[in-house]
Amino acid sequence: MLSVLKIGGSVFRDDAAYAAAAGFLRDRLAATPDERLVVIVSAQYGATDALLAEATAIAGDPAQQALDLLWSTGELRSVALLALHLQRIGVSAVPFNVHQTGLVSERATGTTVRPLRLLAALGTSRIVIVPGFLGVSAGGTIASLGRGGSDLTAVLLASAVRADACELIKDVPGYFTADPHRDEHATPIRHLSIEDALAMADRGCDLVQRAALIAAGSAALPLIIRSMDAAAPVTHVHSCRDDRSQHHGIRHQDHSRRAAVGA
Repeated sequence: MLSVLKIGGSVFRDDAAYAAAAGFLRDRLAATPDERLVVIVSAQYGATDALLAEATAIAGDPAQQALDLLWSTGELRSVALLALHLQRIGVSAVPFNVHQTGLVSERATGTTVRPLRLLAALGTSRIVIVPGFLGVSAGGTIASLGRGGSDLTAVLLASAVRADACELIKDVPGYFTADPHRDEHATPIRHLSIEDALAMADRGCDLVQRAALIAAGSAALPLIIRSMDAAAPVTHVHSCRDDRSQHHGIRHQDHSRRAAVGA
């Protein structure tokens, strides 16, 4: 079994959060001995904005190529820190840099995936950690995939390696009828179509990057939106409209803004 897990920047608040993520992955491997994991990570919470502010303070309107290179330091730091925390608890993982991931991003033609290195690494390790949000151009320069692009990384890689599951791990356990941080009466949405998730994004609910939702729909790839709490509810996002979504009032309720913090 092969699963792609994306851990968002909103989860990585501090060193303890990286340690918690490592423990979550160790427990996941112990619970499913036949499973291998591709783990996509975002930069630590706030890092991408801080790097943008730093670049802007220097150059005013920073060139995209230099900005993407600077941004990559945030994701690479997350890859290394998670690998080190896994090592500390006795779990071996292969950390990838941007050029090993296999994502080739061209602003004019979109992103393609060359997963041979990733598949080879999975032949020797049960966990490969990949930086999200970034690919490389055909010429080898680093190119970002848009804010929230780690979601897109997960979808593209899951489709390319024919993963059995694609899970996007957030700081909330899936979609709700309202922002659960603000409304104690918000109820979880268990099932959601891609179309409804896109409609919610248009109304300001950016829990999952819009480009990632479109890519998942094109690939007929179902998504699981969840937190690291195994006992918490999850949302299954389906690649076609599902009548079960009506039971949660997706089409008929006006959802308040659910802003995802981090990529």
